[in-house]
Amino acid sequence: MIGTRGNDHRSYTNLPAGGVKRPRAESMNRVTVVLGAQWGDEGKGKVVDLLATESDIVCRCQGGNNAGHTVVVEGTEYDFHLLPSGIINTKCISLIGNGVVIHLPGLFEEIDKNEKKGLKGWEKRLIISDRAHIVFDFHQAVDGMQEVQRQAQEGKNIGTTKKGIGPAYSCKASRTGLRICDLLADFKEFSARFKNLAQQFQSMYPALKIDIDGELKKLKDYADRIRPMVRDGVYFMYDAINGPPKKILVEGANAALLDIDFGTYPFVTSSNCTVGGVCTGLGIPPTNIGDVYGVSKAYTTRVGIGAFPTEQLNAIGELLQTRGHEVGVTTGRKRRCGWLDLVILRYAHMINGFTAIALTKLDILDVLDEIKVGVAYKLNGKRIPHFPANMEVLQKVEVEYETFPGWKTDTSAARKWNDLPPKAQNYIRFVENHIGVPIKWVGVGKSRECMIQMF
Repeated sequence: MIGTRGNDHRSYTNLPAGGVKRPRAESMNRVTVVLGAQWGDEGKGKVVDLLATESDIVCRCQGGNNAGHTVVVEGTEYDFHLLPSGIINTKCISLIGNGVVIHLPGLFEEIDKNEKKGLKGWEKRLIISDRAHIVFDFHQAVDGMQEVQRQAQEGKNIGTTKKGIGPAYSCKASRTGLRICDLLADFKEFSARFKNLAQQFQSMYPALKIDIDGELKKLKDYADRIRPMVRDGVYFMYDAINGPPKKILVEGANAALLDIDFGTYPFVTSSNCTVGGVCTGLGIPPTNIGDVYGVSKAYTTRVGIGAFPTEQLNAIGELLQTRGHEVGVTTGRKRRCGWLDLVILRYAHMINGFTAIALTKLDILDVLDEIKVGVAYKLNGKRIPHFPANMEVLQKVEVEYETFPGWKTDTSAARKWNDLPPKAQNYIRFVENHIGVPIKWVGVGKSRECMIQMF
């Protein structure tokens, strides 16, 4: 410990008048953050992947394996749910932060799948925070049971991924959760707490079957497998930020409109997927945050239920769904589709303070005769100045649209701004000016090369 012996204390008796000026830490490394600006599935993985190629550290700070990021490298598609997408990069450390909830069987299943596709040496590049909470199998079982219950009682569910995320965060908030550090400490003590938690869940859900001894045996095996990767995330991040120059990237999961505080509650996830979650999910101060990149499609999609003002339940919606292959990476559910909604993007920007935007899947709009963009919401014929918190109100809003002529040209081969047709450029500039944030990338296809960098 520092300062436990008498001679460890510095002498402050002979300081010059006025004391010693503390040097200012100007040289710290700031973290770059990539966040979803809509309801998820915006193509964050692609932007992260682009930035990860030159990053030293890539971090996840919230959510669990309810996220799904697809990254294509040299024709191979990798699917990530818990692993930061930077894990592909052999020169990069990947950190799963304290704000993430970890389902250990899910983590190793994901690693096995990606190993078969060619992922190598990951165990030397993966660090797991000792303060991260654990998702148990019974959390997943209960997640499914709660959805069935909601359906029966209210006639509608939330549309969770049934990955146990909500129940695990509930345990965290009610202080009954177990963390990675507990799993790696005294296993007898961990076992006792696990049994208590399991019994607590069984008393609430009598139909819940838990093989307590079988689960504990598996958990003991996982403990041995992850032990070498577990570190104190706070100290790790502090050293990374205050050490020699490094590029540090934070990969947001989910998106602004799924945030537990700011999203379309209750049809949201159970964590903060806005910029505040970066500080609490990694243990870093706000002053260490640099660029914040928001990712948005050139249209809007949503999985599951909940209000969706610009949704197109017509041929346009179907066209976007089929052309955009809009199916969830995690759930395999068809995504609902609609026009770009700038009310949502401005709202996401208010919360996150985006320094730039990545606009993805522009090429999906190539065949349309005209393209609409939602610019305002009206209630009873009057414009409302904000994004409604209440879902019944949001269901009732009428969207005011700007209409643009389609460019009717294939943009998928475009690699720079000047390759885009003027009508597409016009669309992009309108979006940029309306949100008041520059668009740094425009995506026109699946692979890395299809991201046009503007500046």
